[in-house]
Amino acid sequence: MPKEKKTKFKIEAEVVKGECPNCSEITMLVGITSQFFRCMECGGDLEQHVNGKISYLPIMQSRTDGGKPYVKDWKWRKQKD
Repeated sequence: MPKEKKTKFKIEAEVVKGECPNCSEITMLVGITSQFFRCMECGGDLEQHVNGKISYLPIMQSRTDGGKPYVKDWKWRKQKD
């Protein structure tokens, strides 16, 4: 029986420091893809936007009426005291 060939692959994750809009903490953000990041503090998923500066916005759920979600529709989570 022939021996199966093992393939090697390398995984590289981009890690950046930034402010998470979900928890308002300066924390490490780990790249899930080249455009999406996850906060290491609260676990929130963020989308990177580059327009003169780099900003991270929360990923919003699709609206139930089929419309396009806007940032003003996103509700800030209350901080724990």
